[in-house]
Amino acid sequence: MSNFGFGSNGPDDESDDERRRRENENGRSGNDPFGFGANPFGMFFGPQGGPGNQGSHGGPQGPGLGDILNQFGSMLSGFGRDMNSPDAQGPVNYALAERIARQQLSGSAAKSRPAAKDSQAVAESVRLVELWLDEATTLPAGATGSVAFTGPQWLDETLPRWKRVINPLAEKLGDATMEGMPEEIRSQMGPMMGIFSQVNGMNFGMQLGRALGELAGSVAMSTQWGIPLAEGSVAAIATDRLDDLSRKLGAERRETLIYLAAREAAHLRLFQHVPWLVERVILDVEEFATGLSLDNSALEEASQEFNPEMLGDPEKLQEMMSQLQNSDLSPTIVSSTDHARVRLETSLSLIEGWVDVVVGEALGERLPVASSIGAAWSVYRDNDQPGMESLVKTVGISLAAPKASEAAELWRRLTVAVGTERRDDIWNHPDFLPVDTDLDSPAGFIDSVLASQEEVAGFDPIGEIERLERELNEGFDAPDDGDNGDTGDSDDK
Repeated sequence: MSNFGFGSNGPDDESDDERRRRENENGRSGNDPFGFGANPFGMFFGPQGGPGNQGSHGGPQGPGLGDILNQFGSMLSGFGRDMNSPDAQGPVNYALAERIARQQLSGSAAKSRPAAKDSQAVAESVRLVELWLDEATTLPAGATGSVAFTGPQWLDETLPRWKRVINPLAEKLGDATMEGMPEEIRSQMGPMMGIFSQVNGMNFGMQLGRALGELAGSVAMSTQWGIPLAEGSVAAIATDRLDDLSRKLGAERRETLIYLAAREAAHLRLFQHVPWLVERVILDVEEFATGLSLDNSALEEASQEFNPEMLGDPEKLQEMMSQLQNSDLSPTIVSSTDHARVRLETSLSLIEGWVDVVVGEALGERLPVASSIGAAWSVYRDNDQPGMESLVKTVGISLAAPKASEAAELWRRLTVAVGTERRDDIWNHPDFLPVDTDLDSPAGFIDSVLASQEEVAGFDPIGEIERLERELNEGFDAPDDGDNGDTGDSDDK
């Protein structure tokens, strides 16, 4: 691993391919985090439901007893490592989350590292778009390097920042789970509370692992969700996603790579030269977490419908059970600090909208299909983000930018009104940025920027100094009322 983000395994490190092959040989595969395999009962029933092979080795009719025992041993071994790992401490069992996420990756997404030619193609594309971006924004280049990456690499590089984003949310939800238990049960649990916390951490780990696995299999660039999830300032593109994305965006592979490189480089210009931006986004997440709670009203309403007399009426009992099976009784995550969520969504929308405008201006006529790719990307960003829905269900928050299109329109109109330099100066301080209501009605915000620009343009520093000096001199020359009053009193006496 390099120390600047998106590095690669050293020559003596076990690659992800090698580790996955070893785990598969031990009986853990695909989406089976516990290592049972596709059919844990294959020792009794073959693939067609008939008797399986009772021998010690798996045959065409299914695994034998020895295979089942090996798989069970592998499951226990993995479970033990996950429980005893340092990453298992805290509100989320990250050891389990990482293992599940990696096992979800398959096919090209499971490659440990891209080919050298892929990284070379990314480097050439980044160098090209940086020249074009110089004409579209006053913010200087922020990328210090470039690299192609794969899903497993993305997990390696982003887990540290995911922990900071997820931990406050998981901690609060863990507390909410305990608070939702009846007081008499909590008082009797005693030393079992620690075990319950570990189980809760594993539950979060399993859900988070599934979400991260989906995200890792679909991520196209390191800044895809509006914040740099990887440390450092390397422009990173998932080249194994280019073919699939090209089909969705209706573009050639080379055109898609240039477009992604431009978005990645534009994001890094913001993140590297607006130092408060990333911290503000994370603080919004932490503030949102302080108000999280679990709404169990669905389960409570369902329990109120139960009548003990139903136990003697199988027909009514069956009817109630059918209704419960079709109902979602899981707790809903709610927050009393919804303003923090709105501020987070506004920040992410402003970032994505600014990148939309800058990339559009930079590519312009240089890439004839840039406008159509940009429109297709907006649709993909809003409607086709695998893993984001799972993340919302797990911790109650999304990194989507729901008003990116509105923000892009604001930045576009602001550019026409005040120019590129003044537009980019808005990022100098968080208080200068538009708020949520400005995205719906940008005219007022643009007028305020125009007014402040006119004030600055009409400001005469030399004349202002001379005016202040005159006022000070006049103040020293004129006797104050207090002195006049004292003198008058003295004369009377």
